[in-house]
Amino acid sequence: MHRLWLQASSPRYNPTNPYPLEAGLQQSYVHHDLWSTGGFDSLPAVAYVKHRPIYTRYIFWRCTVPLGWAIISTGQHPDLKIAPAIAAADDQELVAVYSRDRGRAQAFAEKHGAVSAYDSLDDLLKDSRVDAAFIASPNALHSQHALQAAAAGKHVLSEKPMTTTLEDAVAMVRGCRDYGVKLGTGYHLRTHPGHTMAQRLIAEGALGHVAMAQAQWGFGVRGTGGPPPRTGLRQWWDDPELIGGASTMMGTGVHAVDLLRFLLGEEITHIAALTDGQTSQRPLEQVAAMTLRFESGTVATMCCGRLLPDSRNDFAIYGSDGRITGRATLWEARQGRVEVVSETVNQTEVYPNQYLGNFIAELEDFHQAIQEDREPVATGMDGLRVVQVTLAMIQSAREGRTVKIEPVEV
Repeated sequence: MHRLWLQASSPRYNPTNPYPLEAGLQQSYVHHDLWSTGGFDSLPAVAYVKHRPIYTRYIFWRCTVPLGWAIISTGQHPDLKIAPAIAAADDQELVAVYSRDRGRAQAFAEKHGAVSAYDSLDDLLKDSRVDAAFIASPNALHSQHALQAAAAGKHVLSEKPMTTTLEDAVAMVRGCRDYGVKLGTGYHLRTHPGHTMAQRLIAEGALGHVAMAQAQWGFGVRGTGGPPPRTGLRQWWDDPELIGGASTMMGTGVHAVDLLRFLLGEEITHIAALTDGQTSQRPLEQVAAMTLRFESGTVATMCCGRLLPDSRNDFAIYGSDGRITGRATLWEARQGRVEVVSETVNQTEVYPNQYLGNFIAELEDFHQAIQEDREPVATGMDGLRVVQVTLAMIQSAREGRTVKIEPVEV
């Protein structure tokens, strides 16, 4: 985050030596929006402002202030990924942590170097050092916590899925817009350089007309016959109300769906899903497969599951002039290989494992979005669209039919 260092001087001010301040000088900080609309093409800049009967000479300097993060909820994801990524990202720091359990908040803060720990979200949001909040609470609470943060003037980066209902998703997008804060969704696969390369080449027409796309993200434990157990603070994932009526779809399926949307640059219009859940006896699925139709007519398949210990977590895009395939790129870490074979491009890129690489890039992009007053790489509307797909997947699996996704304007 950039702010301005404003110095006002008397006629004896020496512009070649702004530090230290001489006697009689004043200093203050000015938010970057004030100068970005004020016509300063470069810094330092000089301005003369009439003050009472005399003119005062102002010199503006820009300095970098770290983006102050608060993490809302202290589960495994923020503990292993988000807090370490904040520490590793440029010009960012973790300043506050919230948990309903104060002891847990304090332990998390001490582990990750946060300044303050809170068991009251209202108190945390009054902390002036907090610029942005990472929402990592159970899915059904995202909207409530995000709107509280937005009302307090904090930018919001929500873990996926953004919400569990369309109404909550709309409220989040509208609320953050009305409060004038940025809203992003934690779809870190968008920051993988292999995925951004693929997206660019597809947009440039390297594959011609795209006819089919595929994506899969699964995992599991060999020899158990069941999904990995969720214990401790992760038990809410087995509560249909808190997780939002789907299990593996909420965990990894949403990532695969969003990646396909990102790569193709289109919205999904129809979905047909088969799962081993969404019944009264088994409300939450552990394996899901679905067929998607995009606006241009492209057909895609997406598979996800928690019973797939040897899953090939790949993507493939097939066009009239070539293909792009990603091997093992759908994962938490930045890794894998992307191969392009087409009439105009033949290229293979290999990505060494970087556990935090995608998350660091996600946070740095969000910071830059604030600085540049633009949308983050995964917007609130991206989060809303994937909520629509998830709800349609649940409906399709329950009713055994193809579901049309109606466009929603916010």
